[in-house]
Amino acid sequence: MKKAMTISYEIGKKLYMNITNKCPCSCTFCIRNNGDGAYGSDPLWLEHEPTKEEIAEDLSLRKLPEYEEIIFCGYGEPTSRLEILVNTAKKMRSQKNCPPLRLNTNGLSDLINERSTAAELCEVFDTVSVSLNAGTKDEYMSVTRPKFSDAFEAMQSFTADCVRNGGAEVIMTVVDVIPKEEIEAAQKLCEKLGADFRVRKYDC
Repeated sequence: MKKAMTISYEIGKKLYMNITNKCPCSCTFCIRNNGDGAYGSDPLWLEHEPTKEEIAEDLSLRKLPEYEEIIFCGYGEPTSRLEILVNTAKKMRSQKNCPPLRLNTNGLSDLINERSTAAELCEVFDTVSVSLNAGTKDEYMSVTRPKFSDAFEAMQSFTADCVRNGGAEVIMTVVDVIPKEEIEAAQKLCEKLGADFRVRKYDC
């Protein structure tokens, strides 16, 4: 029997949503460079981009209220499928006792979708976590390797829009493998934008 795609996967008491493999970045530390799954999950490479019906069918097998949090974070950038992302989150929210929803994003949604997207994302997510990755443009472009030349500026603009919107907690993160001075610069930039700051441990 053909094995189903991994659209959702559990880590501890949290549920993660893997709705796309598309991403405009090629980060040097990306976990998908190291294998087919994350933290013991089944392979997260998708045979195809799952339809809204396939996502709904997958979620029908889950008891959402039993999770502490639901995080959209798989082997791609969730906002690459903005309509599917927002609609799925809205359907989750409509369920009784839905746990908090978090979006892990590279912050390039506006460039990907060619319009402002912060308001509609903050409307459906309790937390928007943006991968800052570095505190200076040179280092950011070096470690993130985005296809957009103005990615560093767009990521900041998106974050500031989310903060101004006020509908969600906004966090910016870096991974602890970057130099200390870059972490310090990232924290200052984060404070300037009005977001919370977190240093993530790199798990290879």
